[in-house]
Amino acid sequence: MMKSIFFIFLLICSASFPGFAQPERWQQRVKYSMEINMDVSTNRFTGKQRLEYSNNSPDTLYKVFYHLYWNAFQPGSMMDNRSRELGQVLVNNHPDWDGRVKDRILNLKPEEIGYQKVLSLKLNGVPQSFQTEETILEVKLNKPILPKSSAVFEMEFEAQTPLQVRRSGRDNPQTGVRYSMSQWYPKICEYDYEGWHPTPYIAREFYGVWGDYDVKISIDRSYILGGTGYLQNAGQIGYGYELPGTKPLRPAGDKLNWHFLAPNVHDFMWAADPQFKHLIRRIPNGPVIHVLYKNKNADPKHDTAWNQLADAAVKVFGFLESNFGKYPYKQYSFVHGGDGGMEYPMSTLISGPSLGTAFHEWMHSWYQGMLGTNESLYAWMDEGFTSYAAALIEAYYYDMELREHPENKSLQQYLEKQKQQLPLNHAGAYSSYFALVKSGLEEPLSTHADHFNTNFAYSIAAYSKGELFLEQLGYIVGAGTRDRILHEYYRQWRFKHPNAGDFIRVAEKVSGIQLDWYKEYWIYTTKTIDYGIDSLWEDGGKTKIRLKMIGKMPMPIDVVMQFKDGSKEMAYIPQYLMFGEKPAEDSAMPRTVHEPWKWTSTNYTFEIAHRLTDLKIIEIDPSQRMADINRKNNRLELTW
Repeated sequence: MMKSIFFIFLLICSASFPGFAQPERWQQRVKYSMEINMDVSTNRFTGKQRLEYSNNSPDTLYKVFYHLYWNAFQPGSMMDNRSRELGQVLVNNHPDWDGRVKDRILNLKPEEIGYQKVLSLKLNGVPQSFQTEETILEVKLNKPILPKSSAVFEMEFEAQTPLQVRRSGRDNPQTGVRYSMSQWYPKICEYDYEGWHPTPYIAREFYGVWGDYDVKISIDRSYILGGTGYLQNAGQIGYGYELPGTKPLRPAGDKLNWHFLAPNVHDFMWAADPQFKHLIRRIPNGPVIHVLYKNKNADPKHDTAWNQLADAAVKVFGFLESNFGKYPYKQYSFVHGGDGGMEYPMSTLISGPSLGTAFHEWMHSWYQGMLGTNESLYAWMDEGFTSYAAALIEAYYYDMELREHPENKSLQQYLEKQKQQLPLNHAGAYSSYFALVKSGLEEPLSTHADHFNTNFAYSIAAYSKGELFLEQLGYIVGAGTRDRILHEYYRQWRFKHPNAGDFIRVAEKVSGIQLDWYKEYWIYTTKTIDYGIDSLWEDGGKTKIRLKMIGKMPMPIDVVMQFKDGSKEMAYIPQYLMFGEKPAEDSAMPRTVHEPWKWTSTNYTFEIAHRLTDLKIIEIDPSQRMADINRKNNRLELTW
């Protein structure tokens, strides 16, 4: 009987978790309850925060850290100093500082700076001593938090909203939006298998603990809010949140109290303006889409563009889920604000209705919101993977638009131009990477995001070289296999903070190919790929073709040969380090798999059963997915 029960248990497990088991990695857990009272005349607010902190680690915690992001917006801060330092570095004859920051922090007046001040902090009802180190609050606990236990922190704090400089702030001259409230509350730092991550706010990305947020915002009743979470008292608020066909019953008084709940997120953002317009789209079997924007110049084209964005979100949602995984929340908000585009759970701040920006920020819900890598260490796994996905979404959207509007000549020309560029959908990323290599400023992808020597190198590395990582992976293991890897990666590592090694292990298991070499070369070095056709000759009625490895990064090689009769065939040369081979990607083209190329040999010769004079064209990687820095030696046309 016991054997039967055990057998049934195995069957259930096999049915529930096909393929691979879920990885084991503990996660800390938080539950925030916050009440803030906003004074729109002074741009300041007071707040109370109750934080239930679950220490699911095997470690005893003797201290904790909080982020106080807005303290960066003060003259002389690390963000200020770093920006002005990079402004003295010229890249392509331009200062390398972030154009949105420059030296603006240095010139902020006392009423324009940002700050977050913790007034009191208790652990389980007992006052704690703490020390503020600019954007980090260090708390040495009077009683440690034991492994597998929880604790309650109670905090009182006050803050002043900075003039819009970077991501968050007030009175943005570009958008006219009053408040972009991101990084607005004291936020406990992440503690993971590597320990604490009290990363100061200097320029880059974020890392947070997943949990539940209960947020109440008291603000002037004329203000309309949007952002993270589900509004709980829509009937008292209105402004488009109320149920269709109902009339809001707002309480008396100068202020409204907005109440939001946000389950299983690692941050909470909101924005507010009295002139926000609120668009709503409901996706069947999907989330409600909220679009909040300000049309400060009453331009009808502005209204049209934001409505197009709302409609586009509905059109592409099915593509997002089918290609990258299910979206688990009931809403998503595109909110006018910020200084460009910046992602947050269930929402994004965007400074305009650009569809490309909107698609990119929404895809961050997958690679930042739900997978949540440490962006300081693995910015390319967030920005690069997101850029890769956004390029596919944009292509899908415009293809759909052309099918619906075949008479649109400008759209026809745009798509035709896109289809002529290789690699398809990602040509811009390759061009940026090649420019970075040529500049001599490239640094390894493993460089901490804040520690790149230039903004130029960081941006191309995180966005473009990270995008290439996935497209080139498709070249190594096959595009279809790469797509299965992305699905399995999402399934296994959602809400678990994966790192680069975690992704590679998923890729190896799905593909059956060793890929540690790809990770080591592409992420931890700046070695480049350069293969060329060296020579060819006839021997005994057969043709021998010799290739040369010029760059220092080894790769598998596709060589396509076209013959005088118009036929084609491929010679596929695996890289020895793969200990495997990718499946044939084009069933219509004959393919011969040759012996693996050992990276210690700079030359490789293979043979084809054709006379030399039968050959017309030989080309290494005609798909151009391999990031070969010199394609001039990849193609040889023969004239006989």
